[in-house]
Amino acid sequence: MRKNKIRKLVSISLAMLTVLSFTACGSSSKKTDTATLKDVSFPLKETATLKMLTSAPSISTQDPNERIIFQRLEKETNVHIDWTCYTDDQFPDKKNLALSKKDTLPDVVFNAGMNNNDLLRYSKQGVIIPVEDLITKYMPNLSKVLEEKPEYKKMITAPDGHIYSFPWIEELGSGKEAIQAVGDIPWINKKWLDELGLQVPKTTDELVTVLKAFRDKHPEGKTDVIPMSFIINAVGGNEDPGFILGAFGLGDNGDHYMVTNDKKVVYSTTQDGYKEGINWLHKLQEEGLIDPEAFTQKWDTFVAKGKNDRYGMFFTWDRANIAANKDDYIPLPALAGPNGTVNATRSNGYGFDLGRCVVTSANKNLELTAKWIDKLYDPLQSIQDNWGTYGDEKNQNVFELTENKTLKHLQLGTASPWEVRANQFVSGPLAVLDSYYGKYTTSPDDAQERLDILHKTYVKDMKADYNYPPVFMSQEDIEKLTQYETAVKAYTERKKAEWILNGGIDEEWDSYLKEMDNQGLSKILEIKQKYLDLYFAK
Repeated sequence: MRKNKIRKLVSISLAMLTVLSFTACGSSSKKTDTATLKDVSFPLKETATLKMLTSAPSISTQDPNERIIFQRLEKETNVHIDWTCYTDDQFPDKKNLALSKKDTLPDVVFNAGMNNNDLLRYSKQGVIIPVEDLITKYMPNLSKVLEEKPEYKKMITAPDGHIYSFPWIEELGSGKEAIQAVGDIPWINKKWLDELGLQVPKTTDELVTVLKAFRDKHPEGKTDVIPMSFIINAVGGNEDPGFILGAFGLGDNGDHYMVTNDKKVVYSTTQDGYKEGINWLHKLQEEGLIDPEAFTQKWDTFVAKGKNDRYGMFFTWDRANIAANKDDYIPLPALAGPNGTVNATRSNGYGFDLGRCVVTSANKNLELTAKWIDKLYDPLQSIQDNWGTYGDEKNQNVFELTENKTLKHLQLGTASPWEVRANQFVSGPLAVLDSYYGKYTTSPDDAQERLDILHKTYVKDMKADYNYPPVFMSQEDIEKLTQYETAVKAYTERKKAEWILNGGIDEEWDSYLKEMDNQGLSKILEIKQKYLDLYFAK
């Protein structure tokens, strides 16, 4: 699996890929002015053209029309797409520039990567249009998805009642069994445990004993052992040690929001159990059991030490990204703390992207556009758009098309799953539901391994019945939330690092809570609670 910050396994959101260069690309095929079409059915008798803006990973072709998936779509529909394409690192700026010029707007922004605020802002400016009527009239595939899973309709509907975008949906398990349920899995070196005759720890005290043995007994004759490593406050939270704080209470996750079982929103870093957990991590730091670089290191440094077999334990989404031999490491179960508390802390991750595709006000062929996009929500099409395809003579294939016309994931060998898929998938608006596995496709091997780990190791210890769902806020509330969140998150994460390194949380706790409120935490929780209540009320 790819780097956790940008690669939550299988959940491939182009806006988060690591990109190295910039290239603009467009189709060199004929461009024809397409009159407004009515009663559209595919394939069209005459070729029609739509103009679309998109992004692509730099490791693959920069012309979407070279991708076999789009070639097949053009053949099936007789709709030619005139693409303007940028690599992902350049796409946000190029997208903003393109949408600032109303006289040259594309018809569609394909991998739009728009959040709530973007959608409301661009709709208010008249740049993008509502699409709920298009869904009702022309999009039976998407309508079926929203009927089968009505929660997604709630997620894509703005407070004003409009729908402004077509979503990306990738289900791999749900609720506590969802693949995103735990991001920062603690991985412990089973090879070293066996060599030293140690059992897998079940409590925080037992873990301390194991980490000291890693430090003092030089497994495999190593003199540069790092008992525990992480990246404090890692973007996305997957390399942060917050999960292990569940032994002291609610634990911590990447955005620090927790939902109690009575449906109340709380902030993890203001809970008493958090204070106890930070004190415990500080003691590990004093004992020399934590990587000194854990508070400053970047991803590449973190990975390099892992590939050199230096870690007794580390936190990340996928051990294969860090370990030289992933089979040397096993997931560490949720530990019992000093008071016997055992809690596998849930993240707020979802396989969902609200603003994946939008239609602009320049589009004069709405029926054609809606019906073309709806083809992307066909189950077999969505599966390929998300991961890759079959029958590609230029690239390694992701799937085999079976005699029953289902898609079977192929073994990818030693190749990086991310790189293989990046050469074929197109992402964009799509839906892969749990009901598709076994009916239309198989589960990817790397995803299934993770789902099995969650099921066997963590689900039983997840005390939280809920996590915070994707909700569509008003522009006013988004702006308030952004203002307060920036200050609160920066302050709490700075103090977290300071306290683990230097101690002092007990002495500063009361003043810290007061400052969190001064920075706007109570206002944040009020807004978050408002939308959680609305979510459960619908």
